Amino acid sequence: MSRNMLKSFVMMAVVLALLLAACCPAEKPAPTPTEKGSAPEPTQVPVAEPTKVPIAEPTEEPMMPEVDPTGQTVVFWHVWGTGLPNETMLAIVDEFNATNEWGITVEALDQGRYNDLEDAFNAAVQSGDLPDLVTGYTNAMANWYAVDAIVDLSPYVNDAYFGLTADEQAAFFGGALEGGKAPDGTLFAFPISQSANVLFYNSGWAEELGFENPPANYAEFKAQACAATEANNTDDNPDNDGTGGLVLYAGASNVASFVFANGGNMLNAAGDGYDFTDQTVVDTAEFLKDLWDSGCAFATESYPNPEFATRKALFTMSSTAGLPYQFAAFEAEDAIQDEWTIAPFPGKDGGQAVNLFGQYVAIGNTNPERMMATWVFIKYLTSPEVQAKWIEGSAYYPTRSDTLPLIEAYSAENEIWAYGLSFLDYGKAEPAWASWTTVRRDVGDSFNAILQGTMEDIPTLLAGLNDKAAQAIEETQ
Repeated sequence: MSRNMLKSFVMMAVVLALLLAACCPAEKPAPTPTEKGSAPEPTQVPVAEPTKVPIAEPTEEPMMPEVDPTGQTVVFWHVWGTGLPNETMLAIVDEFNATNEWGITVEALDQGRYNDLEDAFNAAVQSGDLPDLVTGYTNAMANWYAVDAIVDLSPYVNDAYFGLTADEQAAFFGGALEGGKAPDGTLFAFPISQSANVLFYNSGWAEELGFENPPANYAEFKAQACAATEANNTDDNPDNDGTGGLVLYAGASNVASFVFANGGNMLNAAGDGYDFTDQTVVDTAEFLKDLWDSGCAFATESYPNPEFATRKALFTMSSTAGLPYQFAAFEAEDAIQDEWTIAPFPGKDGGQAVNLFGQYVAIGNTNPERMMATWVFIKYLTSPEVQAKWIEGSAYYPTRSDTLPLIEAYSAENEIWAYGLSFLDYGKAEPAWASWTTVRRDVGDSFNAILQGTMEDIPTLLAGLNDKAAQAIEETQ
């Protein structure tokens, strides 16, 4: 082949290669031949794997409540119709109404005192027009549960959607939840707070009268009460004559407090009935009768906060929930700014006790949607943050431990209230029996009769109280 022909052939090969390169994707450089003149091995062009588009895992549908409380109205019967507790409860209700995501509306209606509320609820049981939420003593609620007027709360506490977690349930003080249970373990009442029945004691005035400490027994109690009465009877103010000692309201809670301090519980030895002829009750009756007859105790037509704030009473008996009212009474124009405190009830021979009782609520047996809406409000009301607001506005004590850190400032600012925490070890509770609803009224009636009668009447009146109590048990079985 001539040189020119060879040159033309090479040039044509180069052009053809360039054309092929322009039409095909670039390949990896061919491996260097191992031998001179040997052709390179054909190059494998990798084939791209198809792109895998991730397939979304099927998602679970959001949990929905089995019972929908949306838009329900909850009628709440309570006993906090005056003062700061009323303002606080109404503020809590208003906040719930404005913020709950279910559009639930709570209507809070004051029913007066506990006895008034019980009468109203008993009438509602007969008419069938029940409120959705009611507060009251657990013994009254035991009656209402027995006639299906209120419901078992366990399904609500353990509800998969609206219930309390295990940690939330564990935060409640054991005694608080147990206090709302029937003997078979049914939870028919839920604790929102608790309080203690104590003595209000004017320690500043007592010191002027020569007494350095609260009374530790009946003899010391009478000595201080009568010294205060004598001071008022002999001063130059005739308006306070006949006052100065103990403001005596012979209701069941006050009677029980003195009995507890004597080591009694108003029950028989078998624990299946009442025994108001027990010596611990007799000692209480004779002590109160002696104070009354000695002129060292007197009655008032209303709560004795003004009398305590104006040196007309050295002692009054009150729940710790009454502390805000007593503080308010000391702000009145005629109040005497004495140092004062609270104290446990003394026993005849040196015992001491306070009467502990919780503030419980129950759900009326209406319909599933209203009852679930009611539980949603109870859960809100007993949450730590809301319970802390209720404690600060009512002077009750909390029912769950995780509320305590939220009220540290309140405790520091309210030393008298905080001092009451130390009495809880002395605390006893009134019988949580259905019959106690009737019996506690009979106790008040009988002890008022004791005050108006003679010392010799006490055995007969207490025996009669036993008979009435036995009949009440029969009627509730």
